[in-house]
Amino acid sequence: MYKQIIGNIKVEINVQTISDVAREVEITVTAEELEPHFEKAYQKYQKDIEIKGFRKGKAPIDIIKKLYGDLIEHDSLSEIAAEFYKKAVKEKELKPIGEPTLVDLDYKKGEQLKFRIQYDVRPQIQLKDYKGFEVQKVIHTVTEEELENELLRLRQINATLSEVDEVTDSEHVVTIDIQDLDETGAPIIGKKSENLKIYLADEQLDQSIKDVLKHAKKGEEYKIKFDRKNANGETQTINIQIKVNRIQKFILPPEDDEFVAKITKGKFKSLEEFRKHMREELNSYWKEKSERQVINSIIYEIINKHDFQVPESLIRNVLSALLDDAKNEYPNRQLPEDFDIDKFNEEYRTYAIYQAKWALLKEELIKAENITVTDDDIESFAEKEAEKIKIPKERLIQYYKSSEQVKDRIIDEKLIKILVDSVKIKEVPEKI
Repeated sequence: MYKQIIGNIKVEINVQTISDVAREVEITVTAEELEPHFEKAYQKYQKDIEIKGFRKGKAPIDIIKKLYGDLIEHDSLSEIAAEFYKKAVKEKELKPIGEPTLVDLDYKKGEQLKFRIQYDVRPQIQLKDYKGFEVQKVIHTVTEEELENELLRLRQINATLSEVDEVTDSEHVVTIDIQDLDETGAPIIGKKSENLKIYLADEQLDQSIKDVLKHAKKGEEYKIKFDRKNANGETQTINIQIKVNRIQKFILPPEDDEFVAKITKGKFKSLEEFRKHMREELNSYWKEKSERQVINSIIYEIINKHDFQVPESLIRNVLSALLDDAKNEYPNRQLPEDFDIDKFNEEYRTYAIYQAKWALLKEELIKAENITVTDDDIESFAEKEAEKIKIPKERLIQYYKSSEQVKDRIIDEKLIKILVDSVKIKEVPEKI
């Protein structure tokens, strides 16, 4: 422990190493140094305190100290500790990352304040062997079956619906009411959903429901009881009654020139011409997918070559972002009541560590390669984006010059290009 001066304030500071990525700082503040901070706290509380015989906010400080001094002092200690910590970080270049944690605070009236705060720091990373290694590039050959499946998908999208009385295959849409039942088979009041449209070929549809509806008839009712997993992976028994209100059969349009002209609004006039275009599109899709896989393989190899501890604060940040994304899967971004956040964090922790490691490595790689953003980079980026959204590039350039997000994206693209150009890529056919 040794004397430090923060500005003109004398405090005692002791920094201890907990791990490669964690530190603990102990700060001791004298009673004399605390006094002006307490005075500031008294004045803050004075505005809201009501004391009999005085108007609100007009009670003398001395009376406030006498009545509420201990409470106000203790209530302000965390804020005071945070203030001294911030000053220590700035003056002594502690370089924390993430949110600090107050782990201990010791104070007795009229005496010194001693507190301990733990914080994360960046790991020391020595880059090694991030160039020259070999990765595989899987080459996919588009087949006739793929073309036919894509055409079938387009025909299904453009299918018409015809009213029928009975289901004969999976190419039907069934409109149903679902009534939840209790253990005795009686309807549960308030647990009924009406006019739900069910596509029987939907792969996400529960098999138990498919089995009942695959021979369903209009107007009939069916009781179903089956087990399924809830959001936490726990077995849940479903007991429902289904009423079939409507059955519609998909009528697929013929695979011909007229169909092609209709769905492309005249851009393509023949099936042969459209099939050629589809093959080019599929080839482009698989080419891009293969290139993404190469990039992912490079990142994976670089991460595996560097063994270092990841700060917990960065892992928490990634998990928080993943949880925020998960909310998009639910109505109004509201997680269900039985959603287990602890289990979610446990399941995604390995992935979060992977992402956090890459973020740290990426920063080091950018520094090592001395990657910067020039005006030419921004202009080139604006030109590509302008072509996509069909607006003049000049409208984008000024905005992009002040956008850190755009600059980060350009830097990422430049780094990826350097990494891809620096490895040996071996093309291999896709295994079927």
